[in-house]
Order: sequence, then C-alpha cells, then structure tokens
Amino acid sequence: MTAALASENLASADAAIHLGNVSKVFGKEGADGSYRAVDRLNLDVARGQMLAILGKTGCGKSTIFNMIAGLTEPTSGTVRVSGKNPFSDFDAFRGKMAIVFQSDRLLPWRTAIQNVQLGLEMLDAPPADRKDTARQWLIKLGLGGHEDDFPHALSGGMRQRVSIARAFATNADILLCDEPFSALDESTAGKLRAEFVRLVKENGKTAVFITHSISEALEIGDRIVVLKRPAMIAYDVSFNTDTSAEERTLIRGRIGEVLAA
Repeated sequence: MTAALASENLASADAAIHLGNVSKVFGKEGADGSYRAVDRLNLDVARGQMLAILGKTGCGKSTIFNMIAGLTEPTSGTVRVSGKNPFSDFDAFRGKMAIVFQSDRLLPWRTAIQNVQLGLEMLDAPPADRKDTARQWLIKLGLGGHEDDFPHALSGGMRQRVSIARAFATNADILLCDEPFSALDESTAGKLRAEFVRLVKENGKTAVFITHSISEALEIGDRIVVLKRPAMIAYDVSFNTDTSAEERTLIRGRIGEVLAA
C-alpha cells in the first residue's frame, strides 16, 4: 500500500465525510456540452463538525451535496460517509443521514406531528414511540400546541421548524442542509439558525450546511469552506466561540475577497 493510499484510507476512516480527489462531469468529458461541476476536490469533515459550504451560484455546492447524500456518484475519486459509499450503499444510510431542504417539503394532508413521524415510519419505529418522539421534537422547536395543525395553517418559519424536527427525530448522525432558511425573512431565519446550531451541538451531530450568504456561514459554521468554480476549495477556515470579533471581521473580509476574485 502506498503512503498516499494509506493516508486516504486513514482520513476516510476517521472522518464522518470524506471526499478524495473527487471530480464530477455532466455529459461525456471533452464532448461539446459537457460540464465539469467539481474538479479534484479533497475534503474531510470531522465528526461533530458544523461545516458551512459557501460559494456563488453555479460553483458546485449542490453537486457536492448530492454526492454526499448518495443522489449522484462522482465521475472520479472517492466519496465516503461513515466509511461507506453513499451512492452504492444508499440503503445503508436509512436513518443515518437526514436532509433539510430549502423548502419545507411537508405533506399537506398530514398534520405537523404526522409529518415529523414520516422518517420514523420508514424506519419501522413502533407507532407509540414515533408519536412520542415527534411530539418531543416539536416541543423542542417551539411548536408545542401546534402538533395537530396542517401545513396550510402554519407560517413559513413554523413549517421549516417542522421540517427540522423531522430531520432530528430520526436521530441521524449526519444532517445535510441545503439553504434551509433562504426563503424566510431575516428575523425568522436568524432565530432558526441559532436554534439549529444549538440542537446540532447539544445532540452531537455532524452537519453540512450549503449557503451563499457570508453572514449565514459565519453564524452557522465552526468551519467554512469557500468554493470557486468548478468546485474546488479557494479558502478553508475554522473558528470557535473564542474567536474574537476582530478575527471574525478579518475572516469575513477574506471570504469577500475570495468570492470577488
């Protein structure tokens, strides 16, 4: 075994998410109309990390998201989630990975508590257990008393809270979030971001958060990866609650420079 391969295997084993020299080309490479969305990307996400992936529209964020979620496979390179291939071992991730989308994607004929139970139903959890779990998560997200409301009776922020409760209810180790607050007003989005970060940290989850907002990335992440097109890392920075306001200002400025380049 070569040193490089040994290093890759070690990274894949230790990381919650591992992308090794990953490229994604849509269409036949080199042919007219082909499009390289991701170019030789190397990225490891540690367990318990909250990673914000930031970049302009069209930089490959969604393609990376879809490869991690097992919805598409790379043209070349290695994608591993908890040591497994999320595309070929898709069924192995039932209950292990949860997704929060840009829209709430609630079923309009189901009440809030019934929507939260959906993932648990797919995992064949006992009816009493899944109802109790769903109720607990709705209460944690401030929706106690709204369990039996249908989506049309809820505000946009409340519907997204139901969507977040649905993701947490399955007790998945990894949460993938695709700009889940972008359709909300900033006041509502800010409150939900803070609650989401708190719940991720309190419950020891690993989260990947796609965004195009510098401010949101700084609020959400303890690590930010900025991509340039085709998706490759242009800037990678980690910080924590002890990072000073001055340092955060410098990070913001550097991200702005990278995105403007």
